[in-house]
Amino acid sequence: MDIYNFEYGTTPRKEEPRYEKNKKSKKDYQRQLKINEEQRKNAIKLEKKKHHKNVAYVIAIFFILLTISYRSSLINEKFSDIQNYKQKLASIEKTNGQLEVSIESSLNLSNIEEAAKERLGMKKIDNSQKVFVTLDKKDYVESSEDYTEESEEDLSWYQKFLNNILKK
Repeated sequence: MDIYNFEYGTTPRKEEPRYEKNKKSKKDYQRQLKINEEQRKNAIKLEKKKHHKNVAYVIAIFFILLTISYRSSLINEKFSDIQNYKQKLASIEKTNGQLEVSIESSLNLSNIEEAAKERLGMKKIDNSQKVFVTLDKKDYVESSEDYTEESEEDLSWYQKFLNNILKK
């Protein structure tokens, strides 16, 4: 009754191996080599595809960064142009202000009088040069109502009657 599989004795019992030895033929070995070779080639192809894909990503990222860099350089160039135009505008406005001040100072009555005396040889008028004119007190302004004549068609029968009486 060997319930617990004990061995009695000093030498251990030999156990059978739990695996089977590869007893493949040469054809099986060559087939296995061919399959391994195909798997290796497929693995290399996959490796190359991954490599090409990674290279394509790197190139795409490079072009995106290049585009961003180019755009920022254009923006900087336009910004510097704007700054230059602002400086030119400020200098023109300053010159304009100076010219306005010089024009206002030259329009002073004393300056005009002095220029008339010196350049043109003019002088102030005397009482002997003054001529007084008397005008009639008649109003020379004529109203526009006197000249407007209404057409006969637009007048009512009453207005036509009044116009006939006034004309006589």
